[in-house]
Amino acid sequence: MFDSIDDWLIIAVVAGILFYGSSRLPQLAHSLGRSVGEFKKGRLEVERELKAEQAKAAATPVSSDSAH
Repeated sequence: MFDSIDDWLIIAVVAGILFYGSSRLPQLAHSLGRSVGEFKKGRLEVERELKAEQAKAAATPVSSDSAH
């Protein structure tokens, strides 16, 4: 019965209207959109930092006789 994401989305919208009312629903959707955007921006920043660290580690030559 609830096999697709569309079914769950409809249920979520109906539940949102019942709990918050139709006047607050656009405000909640806006807040959710901003939160998702901030999450994506943070994830991209972390990925960039990891790539920079990997490039830095790959560019640094490792000396094998420095331990002796």
